Amino acid sequence: MVELISIIVTTYNREDALAAVLRSLSRQTDKRFEVVVADDGSRPATAHSVETWMSRLHVPLRHVWQEDRGFRAAEARNRAIRASAGGYCIFLDGDCIARPDFVAAHRGLAEAGYFVTGNRVLLSRPLSERVLADGLEAESWGFNHLLAQWWRGDVNRVAPLVGLPLGPLRKLGGRRWLGARSCNVAGFRADLERVDGFDAAFTGWGREDSDLFVRLIRSGVRRKDGRFATGVLHLWHPDSERTQLPDNQAKLDLVVHSDRWRAVQGLSALDGMST
Repeated sequence: MVELISIIVTTYNREDALAAVLRSLSRQTDKRFEVVVADDGSRPATAHSVETWMSRLHVPLRHVWQEDRGFRAAEARNRAIRASAGGYCIFLDGDCIARPDFVAAHRGLAEAGYFVTGNRVLLSRPLSERVLADGLEAESWGFNHLLAQWWRGDVNRVAPLVGLPLGPLRKLGGRRWLGARSCNVAGFRADLERVDGFDAAFTGWGREDSDLFVRLIRSGVRRKDGRFATGVLHLWHPDSERTQLPDNQAKLDLVVHSDRWRAVQGLSALDGMST
């Protein structure tokens, strides 16, 4: 059912973390994918980092940049969707390192009528800094190594990295959008296009991913749990500035209490615009 997968990696001025993520994607056991970097206005160093990986990734890699006008992750992701070619999209944050079976696990969980929500292991600030400064290949760490890091307090948990065949249990929360995050989520392009993608009316940090999940579920697509299969290693970063969160929460509340399932300012808003 799924042939080419498009991995859409969102980034903003974290070229060191992005390089670690691209390195992890270069080591995937499943090579039938492309990568589109959704750049929310980074400085030129990010473009240079992407360029250095174009010959090393061994899969197609494209850099889609938009002007820096504040936090506009929703529009950046929409631009990347427009620039991608796969029938299935995996959204991955540019500070989330993927283990070698990440693409294969997502491919195995892909199912018509569902989007798949993964989870993450949070790395401490000291460990994240060592990973980036020393080029530590966190994607290759085994469970015992991560368990030792947990014992030292450098990761918050290890359970997401245990592989479990949950079968039909993955569909129990099919209509539940709470708790899902866009740092590790996947869905069919056709479903994303039906709801007109992310809503770029959400600017500033927060709730643009919840808005998408609410609208996907309302359109008839159900949530499938990717836990214990698709976990990623999330590098530490400072908290984002959140002054827009109350406005974004108000926008989300309006969507939740309406019957709308298409974005106000979605993929179609980019038609005729340069990507």
